[in-house]
Amino acid sequence: MASLRLQLSASSSYAAVRAEFPALRKSSLAFMPTFARGNLCVACSITIPRSTQATVASVQSGSPMTHNMEEETWNAETYAALLRGGEDVADVMKTMTEVLSDVEGLDQDKEGLAIHLAAAGAIQQKLDSLDGSFLLALDWMIREAEVENDDERKEVLEIIKETVLGQLNEKCPPHVQVLGLLCRTPTKEKRTEILRRSAGGGGVFDTESGGKLTIPFSNLMNISTQADNLVSSMEEKPRIKDRRLLAKLVVIRDEARSMLGGGLLDERNDNRGFKNLPSNVVKFLSSIVSVRPGPSLRQKLLNVMNGKDEGQDPPEETDNDDVEGQNRAEKSKVSSKSDHELPVRPGMFLEAVMKVLGSMYETNTAGVGVQQLEWVHRETLKILEEIGYS
Repeated sequence: MASLRLQLSASSSYAAVRAEFPALRKSSLAFMPTFARGNLCVACSITIPRSTQATVASVQSGSPMTHNMEEETWNAETYAALLRGGEDVADVMKTMTEVLSDVEGLDQDKEGLAIHLAAAGAIQQKLDSLDGSFLLALDWMIREAEVENDDERKEVLEIIKETVLGQLNEKCPPHVQVLGLLCRTPTKEKRTEILRRSAGGGGVFDTESGGKLTIPFSNLMNISTQADNLVSSMEEKPRIKDRRLLAKLVVIRDEARSMLGGGLLDERNDNRGFKNLPSNVVKFLSSIVSVRPGPSLRQKLLNVMNGKDEGQDPPEETDNDDVEGQNRAEKSKVSSKSDHELPVRPGMFLEAVMKVLGSMYETNTAGVGVQQLEWVHRETLKILEEIGYS
């Protein structure tokens, strides 16, 4: 596919990065061959099809044109955000090269530390001005490095992404910091320990690897509510963009609620305020109640949690359907919600299971139905943990 190389910045930052190549070649840092091969040049620019020239014109005219790029559909706004974020990435890399060009003769053990410190210093200078476009450009560049099998360039870009996420996390409220920490902790026992230490006052703790882990003090209820709000926000959208993150949040929400001590009947769990269970979830529950717990039922749950069968997202609408979509949106305000049901989503499904179980416990209902739903609840959480942390 024919392509053209677009520089992300019209300023001298790109030229400045190029000017650093001679000094960088003298450095012994592990990732310097990346720059010596010109890969920093690649990271500071994007390969875009020639059809994108039409999109550039549409940006200037303000018309809502789109183009296809390797199975992705971008509109003018997304394209402009990518360019804007790319300028910030180029500035960060320029600052890193300026810092690292003065560093020579480092030991192998200190090379990685130097890269992290350079990234931390460069990002700290621009942190307050960064927005979502910076991460958008970073993700695109990381995917490009993966496609080109350039592990060194990918490693540098991932260090930048890890650093900016870490610095942004430090500015978040305590319960959000704990939530981010839990999302990065794959072991259930360790997540439980983090929740306990956070609820117990937080502090700095030793890790198994010999490092230090800072856990801020936070209320379990705040952690649970934050996770539930994020789950609700993701599941209310027509399509799920990140099912791994959604699975993690649902698991964390359940673990935080379990530590609250109120169990299924705890009124604090009713954050969504369902008066009636969603009909699509009720239909799915009805279809699995008669299925005996075992491999077949687990596979059915696994498919739905992975976005298949009853959990499959609707197809994306193209720009040609914009007018029709607007008309449908207007009609949906007066039509019944059953005409526009969302697929079965993990968080909503577990909420429904817990509500049905809660009503059974209140009425002292016993028998196969309760055991069936308890099995479904446990197995669904195991499946979500596999999806999120595997």
